[in-house]
Amino acid sequence: MIQQLNLLLTAFGFFTRIPVPFNVAFSQENLNKCNRYLPFVGLVVGGISGLVFYLSSLLLPHAVAVMLSMITSVLLTGAFHEDGVADVCDAFGGGWTKEKILDIMKDSRVGAYGAIGILLLLLLKFTTLNEMPAAALVKVLIAGHMLSRMMAVWTMHSLAYVRDDEKSKSKPITKSLQSPDLVIAMCIALLSLVLFADWMVFLVLIPAFIAKVWLEHYFKKWIGGYTGDCLGTIQQVSEIVIYLGLLAIFTFQANEATFHLFK
Repeated sequence: MIQQLNLLLTAFGFFTRIPVPFNVAFSQENLNKCNRYLPFVGLVVGGISGLVFYLSSLLLPHAVAVMLSMITSVLLTGAFHEDGVADVCDAFGGGWTKEKILDIMKDSRVGAYGAIGILLLLLLKFTTLNEMPAAALVKVLIAGHMLSRMMAVWTMHSLAYVRDDEKSKSKPITKSLQSPDLVIAMCIALLSLVLFADWMVFLVLIPAFIAKVWLEHYFKKWIGGYTGDCLGTIQQVSEIVIYLGLLAIFTFQANEATFHLFK
C-alpha cells in the first residue's frame, strides 16, 4: 500500500503543480510505474476544474465559468500537456526529417505553428465546453481529463520511445510500461463514464481511440515512435475529441426528446 501511495504521489509530483510530501521516493522505477495512475491525476485535475466551474457559475455567466475552469486546469498542470502540443506543431510543421523534428521539439521557443496550434486548440476546447449543458459539465470535465490521460498511457504501451539522449525531461517516465499498468489505468479511467448513468456516453471511446491511433500512425511514420511532447498532444487531442463526442450525444438526446414531445 505504501508503494502504491508513492507511485500515486510521484504521478502528481511529475504531472501537476500540486505539492506532494518531500519524502516521496522519486526513483526511476517509481517514475516508470506511476503512469498507471495518470487517470487518477485526471480525476483530481478535472474535479477541481469542475468545482471551480460550479462555484463560478453561481455568480458569473456560463462562458466566464467555463474559462475559469480551463485556467484552473492549466494552472494545476503548469500547461504540461499544452506545451507538448505547441512543440509538436512547431516540430512537425517545420521539420522534414526525424532528426530535424526532434531538434525542433527540444527547442523551448514557440514558433508560428506552435502559437497557431495552441490557440486553435484552446478556442475549440472553450467553444465545445461552452455549449455543454451546465448540469453535466462537471462530469464532462472529469471524464475528459481521465479518459484522455488513459489514451496517453495506452500510447506508451503501443509505441516505442524514440529519444536516445538522457536530457529529455520525459524519458524517465515514458519507458518500460507494462501491460498491468495499462489495465489499471484503463479501469480507473472508465469509471468516469459510470458517473453519467447513460450507456451512450461509452460511444465517445470510439472517436477518441480513432484519434489516438491516427496520431500514433503519424508519429511512427515520421519519427518512429513517440516523445513526451507527442504524449501531451495525444492527451489534449483526445480530451477535445471526448468533449466533442459528449456534446454530440447530448445534442442528439435533446433533439430526440424534442421530437417525441411534439410527436
